[in-house]
Amino acid sequence: MTSGRGVKLTEKFTFNPKEGIDNPAMVFTDCTDSLSTLRPRLCVLKREDGEAYGFNLRVERGCHGHVIRNVVSGGIAERNGLQDGDRLLEVNNCYIDDVPHPEVARKIKLSGHQLCLLVLDGEEYEQAVSQGQDFQTLVRAHKEEGCKPPRLCHITKDSASGLGISFTPLEGEKGRFSVSLVKGGAAEKAGVCKGDRLIWMNGAMVSHLTHSALSRMMKKCGNAITILVIDSESEKIYMQKTMPILPAMAVPHKLPFKARKLHLISGPAGYGFLLRLEKTPSGNTHHVLRKVDRGSPAERAGMKDGEILLEVNEESVESLQHDKIVDKVRLSGNQVSLTTITPSGLEFYTKLGLSPLLFCEDDAAEKEKDDNVPVSAEVQSTSKKDKDSCSPRLCTVQKGPLGFGFNLDYVPQRPGIFISQVASGGSAQNAGLAVGNVVLEVNGQNVEEKHLEDVIKLVEREKGYLSLLVKDETSYDKMKKADTSTSDVTNREEEDDYEISVL
Repeated sequence: MTSGRGVKLTEKFTFNPKEGIDNPAMVFTDCTDSLSTLRPRLCVLKREDGEAYGFNLRVERGCHGHVIRNVVSGGIAERNGLQDGDRLLEVNNCYIDDVPHPEVARKIKLSGHQLCLLVLDGEEYEQAVSQGQDFQTLVRAHKEEGCKPPRLCHITKDSASGLGISFTPLEGEKGRFSVSLVKGGAAEKAGVCKGDRLIWMNGAMVSHLTHSALSRMMKKCGNAITILVIDSESEKIYMQKTMPILPAMAVPHKLPFKARKLHLISGPAGYGFLLRLEKTPSGNTHHVLRKVDRGSPAERAGMKDGEILLEVNEESVESLQHDKIVDKVRLSGNQVSLTTITPSGLEFYTKLGLSPLLFCEDDAAEKEKDDNVPVSAEVQSTSKKDKDSCSPRLCTVQKGPLGFGFNLDYVPQRPGIFISQVASGGSAQNAGLAVGNVVLEVNGQNVEEKHLEDVIKLVEREKGYLSLLVKDETSYDKMKKADTSTSDVTNREEEDDYEISVL
């Protein structure tokens, strides 16, 4: 499935030992000696309400990785060791070097008031890239063996054991508590283990609490509590590294609510739901999904009447005006990704002081597994022009057993990097990609001026979903001719550099 200079994205390289040192698989071997000279730094940032961390995160032309820039002199980031030009390797113990830039920025913003960043000096990073070193191996070497993530556990009382949990203060250590359990009780079923250390309860850190204060908090909890716990050995490692244990690092257990990500593909009559600005019983105003048409693509995607909209195409809508959100949906073309949650779910996370986006389920992925077809859905459009083929389209492609199911190519005589082949019945075809589509963005990153090989690398490193902004070839050609016939007002630096102001 290749043509011209096309590169097949679904094919895997098979190692042949007869090829010896010339085997391309040998190029990316780990070099322990070289890795041992690299010294990643852990920067722990903590801010108060209204404070900024004091740095920006960028993707820059001519630089590899996620680049730290504009570190404010005397700010939180600088005081805690962050330097201009550093490259980001981990956010809250999660490896992100190969993660799309918008997703990395999202992780930072969702962290709340504390943030753990593992960074590497910029010059060391670029040198390691030139030597073909594997940063994931470097990060693993930096970690302690056996260190496990914390667990965020929601415990609901049962008639037999109640909550099934109690806490014992560690002798001589204020604010530190060990967990005791009723065997087979509610807490054990919720993922809590005997001997765990209690870090956080119902949104409050317990490090400043006495045992009597903790007991009073337990009595007021009602029928359920949500706690953050970690095993004692992992806690020691975190303490040795002076690393906070945060909910943003946690694996969720039995949480009663989760935000859902819905992937919608417009039908002939639109998406089949309305978006309204409503005041909820709590007194807050939210963007609410209403009037989901029966049998519509929106209903088939799992959308429920009364859900609250949190994101459009993974961009928060919390601070946006209603008409701006509608514009975002329309500009997405015939596909859009919406993140939603029930009013009860939003209230749950608000009380805990957490973002509901921290733990999000992808309903589209589950439905595609069940039905073996893409989840399609249809926001009512007020104009045919919104769906015109001249508009760019956002296509979300799920990686299947045969990859993403399309090939890329570039020919000097025609504009842009384009889709050269689409596998029949594959994920790409189901997502709406067609032969000849010109690729404008990959995971939010503009690729119009990039080389074919660089774009292929961006695609190949994505393991789950791939977001492509594409445009019809004829429309793209007309657009480029119109641009060159007037004046070049495009700011290429703005297209190739992506900056996230971290608040």
